[in-house]
Amino acid sequence: MRTTLAMKTIEPATAFRVGGLSSAGEAPAYISIENVGKAYGSRHGAVKALSGIDLQVREGEFLSILGPSGCGKSTLLKCIGGLENITTGSLKIRGQPLSGPPAKAGMVFQRDVLLDWRTILDNVLITAEFLGLRREDLKPRAMQLLKRFGLSGFENRHPWELSGGMRQRASICRALLCDPELLLMDEPFGALDAMTRDDLNLELARIWQDTRKTVVFVTHGISEAIFLSDRVVMMDRNPGRIAEVLEIDLPRPRSLAVRETPEFGRYVAHVRHLFAGLGILKEG
Repeated sequence: MRTTLAMKTIEPATAFRVGGLSSAGEAPAYISIENVGKAYGSRHGAVKALSGIDLQVREGEFLSILGPSGCGKSTLLKCIGGLENITTGSLKIRGQPLSGPPAKAGMVFQRDVLLDWRTILDNVLITAEFLGLRREDLKPRAMQLLKRFGLSGFENRHPWELSGGMRQRASICRALLCDPELLLMDEPFGALDAMTRDDLNLELARIWQDTRKTVVFVTHGISEAIFLSDRVVMMDRNPGRIAEVLEIDLPRPRSLAVRETPEFGRYVAHVRHLFAGLGILKEG
């Protein structure tokens, strides 16, 4: 795996040492992934979804996992979320081996997975029920989140009455209800139209700017990954493995206008060139 900073290849140890401190003296990794592999059994033998994954996620960073369909990016996210068991290697959060879903994590899936028979407010508050908390104690926060995501006035509507973008906003509110320190997002905007996607990218960036939660975000959108992230993990496939980690050195807060800058364009070109070299994208 190569690790890059400002698109210059450097040694992995100087970018972020496995299980240790970076050269800038940063704290130990919040999530430590060492030589992780994941295989699924089949009638024809084991199928490797992930192989040799080494990655350190810093506390408070926004990290995107970028790659084509079938590269294992969603599988890796599910392993981090404790929804899938790893086959080989080590996966730790705050130095402790992961044995199930992390206690202080929220997750947003590709589909909104809202319950159609419950109101939007009740869907957001379902997190409290799962955790055995009092709904009434969390209702003010739920209403605050719905307002922030443009859903004020829709709290008593049902999911089938809302657009796809509004439903996904509600899903994000649900994930944020109990103020998780880790937010895992599996292509949450992939099915949305371009304008709605831009709007939600901006709101997510603002949420991160305000809270500095640790976010691991899966996407197949190059511009989306660069716009949102501190680092972008680019994955190859068959089996899924890390091809390169790219540091995104663009000032924050970011507006959509940053996508029109030469610096942003160079990041896009770099990513496209890497995927072309892997035979995933065609250039020219």
